[in-house]
Amino acid sequence: MRKYVEMMKSQIKIQTAYTAWFWASTASSIMRMVIIYFFWHAVYANKTSIGEMSLDTMITYVVLAMMLGIYVSGIGNQLSGNIRDGSIAIELMRPYDLLTKLVALDLGNTISSLFRDALPMVVIAFIFLGINPPTSIEGAILFLISVFLGILIGTQFDLIVGVLAFWTVNVWGLRVLREAIVLFFSGSLIPISLFPQWLQTVSQFLPFQSMVYVPVSIYTGIISGTDAYIAMAIQVFWLVAIFIIVRIFWALAIRKVTIFGG
Repeated sequence: MRKYVEMMKSQIKIQTAYTAWFWASTASSIMRMVIIYFFWHAVYANKTSIGEMSLDTMITYVVLAMMLGIYVSGIGNQLSGNIRDGSIAIELMRPYDLLTKLVALDLGNTISSLFRDALPMVVIAFIFLGINPPTSIEGAILFLISVFLGILIGTQFDLIVGVLAFWTVNVWGLRVLREAIVLFFSGSLIPISLFPQWLQTVSQFLPFQSMVYVPVSIYTGIISGTDAYIAMAIQVFWLVAIFIIVRIFWALAIRKVTIFGG
């Protein structure tokens, strides 16, 4: 396990090595947050609520959803790149589990993004945008646990796309489709509670709302009490299920590896 921790640390160092890029990303995230803030103020013009959500609740939701949306991309793109250029052959011979290594690297990216994007956004959002604090201490603790589960679900789901490169080689189209589906069904754009009833029903049978909607809804109080614990149990279910699916695909893929490039 120690070697994966060291890999995670090395990824943090890589992410913070380029100062200009680091601060440019911070500025970009803050700018997007401000744009979203004014967009929803315009939507709520002459309205007190939309779908039983007040303006301050909506602002809190969309700001947090935007923050969490940063962390559900995963590292499947690196895996597909290794497959495409042939370096996967070297990776498979090294003394570690490649999928676990990729998860460790993704956690390194997540920690780096926490300081680069999330913390500045949280400070500015609380001071200048007036987002609401958690509804309770219990809600805050459950929110943090739910966020961690959501990040792991996003990482595992992205690995599925990466593993598919063994068969498709080029996964650009799959990644575009994946980004669109996750952005919509995770609740990153708008709360799932504002979807038509039939679409809300469909989303309940998909893993995507466990990435963003569930943790943010726990924070804002949209989901609370027993429902919050049930929602987190569903997150655990999806995490285990997707993990098993990834491992099955991986076991099938490495039986016969066709290497292009190197």
